Amino acid sequence: MFPIGTVMKLTDLTARQIRYYEEQDLIHPERSEGNRRMYSLNDIDVLLEIKDYLSDGLNMAGIKKLYEMKEEEVETKVKQPLTDKDVRRIFYDELLSQGGLSHSNPFQKNPRI
Repeated sequence: MFPIGTVMKLTDLTARQIRYYEEQDLIHPERSEGNRRMYSLNDIDVLLEIKDYLSDGLNMAGIKKLYEMKEEEVETKVKQPLTDKDVRRIFYDELLSQGGLSHSNPFQKNPRI
């Protein structure tokens, strides 16, 4: 967690800009016991993304819409439970990436013999 002064140095943004993005509900800093804003690495990453979007010519309404769409996508993925087939595929892919299996997938309908 970082105070606003550190975030200003890391992002090259002013305190006013950072607070504005918070007002626009794009970042959500925690509060310390003294009620000071404390920013996570995720908050800093979002601030840098916003800065890039603005330099690419996207306006604030477009940036907000983009983040709303990302949030909806995440919520949709969370609501869909994994099936047994999904779990097996993920497990197989992980084992394969570790180099422990051959390239034939034993979970395919017609595995190679």
